[in-house]
Amino acid sequence: MYPLKFYPLFKNKIWGGNKIKTDLGIDYSPLPNCGEMWILSGVEGNESMVENGFLAENNLNEVLEIYNADLIGEANYARFGNEFPLLIKIIDANDRLSVQVHPDDAHARQQGLERGKTEMWYVMDTEKNAIIIDGFSKKLTPESYQKSLADGTLMDCLNAVHPAKGDVFFIPGGRVHAIGKGILLAEIQQTSDTTYRIYDWDRTDNNGNHRELHTQQALEVLDFSKVGAVKTNYSYNKNATSKIVECPYFTTSVLTFDKPIKKDFSTLDSFVAYTCIEGICAIRTLNTIVPMRASECTLVPAIADIVELFPEKEAKVLEVYIDNPEQGTRN
Repeated sequence: MYPLKFYPLFKNKIWGGNKIKTDLGIDYSPLPNCGEMWILSGVEGNESMVENGFLAENNLNEVLEIYNADLIGEANYARFGNEFPLLIKIIDANDRLSVQVHPDDAHARQQGLERGKTEMWYVMDTEKNAIIIDGFSKKLTPESYQKSLADGTLMDCLNAVHPAKGDVFFIPGGRVHAIGKGILLAEIQQTSDTTYRIYDWDRTDNNGNHRELHTQQALEVLDFSKVGAVKTNYSYNKNATSKIVECPYFTTSVLTFDKPIKKDFSTLDSFVAYTCIEGICAIRTLNTIVPMRASECTLVPAIADIVELFPEKEAKVLEVYIDNPEQGTRN
C-alpha cells in the first residue's frame, strides 16, 4: 500500500460555472457548467479511479476489496465493508443551488436507503454579498412549513448568512440548506447522493423544464427546530492541526503551514484523506512522496503510522478521517 491519488470526476450542473477551471487551474474539465468536481468517491457508478502507482486505473472500491482494513481501518471496514464511507467534492456555485434537505441515517433506513447524508462545507472563496442558507430562522411545525410553501413565503422562514473565506458550516441530515451564487467550497459528506429538493427558484433547463421537487420526502425528514449560530467556531493555529468538525461520520481539521509537519497516526484506526485547498505541497508516507496542488486529494492508508507534509512556500489542507474511539485502536 502507498498514498493514493485519483482522477477527478466532473459534474455538469444547471447552477455550475467555470471557477474549477479558472481559479483552481483544472483546465482539462470538459464541461461548460462544472458545478461539482468529485475528488474522492466510492459512490456506486461514480468511483474515483487511481492515478498513481501500480494500482493505477483501479477504482477506489476495487482497491478496498483487495486491501480491506489495511486501507480504511479495522473498525471502518467492519462498519462499511467494501464501500468507501466518504465523498469529498469541490463545488462551484455560479448560481443558487436548490433549497434542499438530506435524510439522516434513521429516516434514510425508513425510506429503504442504506444511509443518510450528513455533510460539512469549508468556504474556499466567496463573492461579495453571497448567501448560504443553513436551517430555519424560526421554529416551525409541519403545518406552518407547508403553509409557507403554499403561499410563497418560505424564504422568510430560512436562516441566511453571508459567508467569508475560511468559514465552516456543518449540515446534519434533516437540516434545510442551500449554497448561494458566487461560492466556491469543499464539501465532505457521507457516501450518499440522496437529495430532496424543496424549492428551485422556479428556473428551467434549456428545454423549459423544471427540475423535480421532492416535497413529500422532504417533509418526512426535515428538522423544524430553529437554528441559532450556524458558522462553526474553531481556533486557527498556523503550522498546527486545527480541528473544525468532529462527528460520528468524519473528523475534519485544517492545517496551514509554511514549514514541514510530521503527524503520528499510529493509534488511529482509520485512513486519512488530505485535500489541498491552497498552494502546493507534498505528502510523504509508506516510502512514497505524492505532490498535491489546490483541489487535489491524497488518500493515506490506515496502515500508515507516520505522515509528513512539506509545503512549497505556504499551503493549506483539509485533513479528514473517521474516528472510532469506542472500537479501540489499531492492533
